[in-house]
Amino acid sequence: MPHQDEAPATAPREYRTEELAKAAGITVRTLRFYRERKLLPPPRRQGRIAWYDEHHLARLRTISALLERGHTLTGIAELAEAFDHGRDMGDLLGLGKPTEETPVRLTPEELADHFAGQVTAENLSTALDLGYLGTDGDEFVHVSRRLLDVSTELVHEGIPLAAVLTAARRVRNHADALAELFTDLVTAHLPTATPEDLHRLRPLAKEVFEAEISLALDRRTAPQHPAPPGGHATPRPGDDGPR
Repeated sequence: MPHQDEAPATAPREYRTEELAKAAGITVRTLRFYRERKLLPPPRRQGRIAWYDEHHLARLRTISALLERGHTLTGIAELAEAFDHGRDMGDLLGLGKPTEETPVRLTPEELADHFAGQVTAENLSTALDLGYLGTDGDEFVHVSRRLLDVSTELVHEGIPLAAVLTAARRVRNHADALAELFTDLVTAHLPTATPEDLHRLRPLAKEVFEAEISLALDRRTAPQHPAPPGGHATPRPGDDGPR
């Protein structure tokens, strides 16, 4: 028997076709057109009546917002398909798995705003495949605030999102190899090391990786010394000399 102070649970709101169109600020004809284009998930059927819910309303508002941002209906349909088949948030984050990264919830409109119109179906599929993005209801979940901020900044600097994601896949491969090297080093020389020990020592790995990438960037960006008359340019630190 419910407590006197407990509010009774309310059933999820459902809409008939006309009610949904009115709530979304569109015509019934437009709603049916979107449904034919598979921009909306199928409604619940009760006899000849189609019932829509808050998820359908949220999707319609997203469609309107993306159209205002210059996306085409074809592009929106591709985005909707990628969204509907995206990885679930629980699968993305691994529920119960410890992480130092902070996930970020984003509406489709917010994601589009982050990347200045470059959230194409191809880029979205790549991000989902890499595990950067998952889905939860009507929202996206980005696995890392830091990675989201960095990728957003690179795109704002003029680097295409597709190129950022291509580079990210290569970074992922190198990062996996470095993590394997570190864990192999610890387990080979500390055979009784536990997962807790690996977690305790991981700041050391991060210090090494950060210092090495800093030194590598120094080597890559160091100015090339001009060649003396009749001679050769002085190699930068780390160069192997003429090839």
